[in-house]
Amino acid sequence: MSQTTVNQLIAGIGGAHVTAFFIVLARVTPLFFLAPLFSSKMIPARVRAIIAVALSVGLTPVATHGQHMPGAPLEVAGLIVQSLLVGFAFAFAVGIVFAALHHVGALIDSIAGFGFAGLIDPAQGGQGGVLTSAYSLIGLVIFIAIGGDAWMLRGLSRTFDLVPLTHGPRVSSLTALATQSFGQIFPAALELAAPALLALLITDVAFGMVSRVVPQLNVFAVGFPVKVGVALLVVSATLPFLAGWMSGQLSESVGSALHALRIA
Repeated sequence: MSQTTVNQLIAGIGGAHVTAFFIVLARVTPLFFLAPLFSSKMIPARVRAIIAVALSVGLTPVATHGQHMPGAPLEVAGLIVQSLLVGFAFAFAVGIVFAALHHVGALIDSIAGFGFAGLIDPAQGGQGGVLTSAYSLIGLVIFIAIGGDAWMLRGLSRTFDLVPLTHGPRVSSLTALATQSFGQIFPAALELAAPALLALLITDVAFGMVSRVVPQLNVFAVGFPVKVGVALLVVSATLPFLAGWMSGQLSESVGSALHALRIA
């Protein structure tokens, strides 16, 4: 490629394209802080930054179609902040699904006794129980298997039609979306953990009755391994239904986010 061709390419990239790129980058960046898979601590920060820039470069021509980019610094800064809000709202609505999975494992760990042993969760980058880490990793595998990353990217590209780069969303709509998404964490976790919690409750009641009938029996020594076995058995039996649950939750989360952005 000659120097003249390079100069022509550089001249063809005007200030409006650079401005649009940074506004698009502001909307893409929250995915790598809140969204599943994209925010995984197993992916190095430098790699995530490269992917964010690559996605922004690819989405900029789509996002700028029919848009007139402002040149004033204050206007550009305001559009970047508004784009960040849209990106955080979308990523938060989808990240709720993995937050619910994390709480499912934490609930079962605390009742079954796995909470006594803490492991490093490679997906979240924190410390949790055995089942907390297991649910996070299994959820990540299912997310990739059902094409959740493609859903995320299609939903993100759809946000540029609902809230163009040069238009700001209504903060009240984004706040309502965040509140609604946050309120779904515990009910979704309780729904998924209900079979294991019910089985463990029945086990505790059974051992309580046994301790009244046979007081000399050390219920704690016998009950602890039994509760662990019951928890593992029920969790193994319910894992095949996890893929369908995640598919429905992801579809609902993306739909709710896009609906809120359409209102905004």
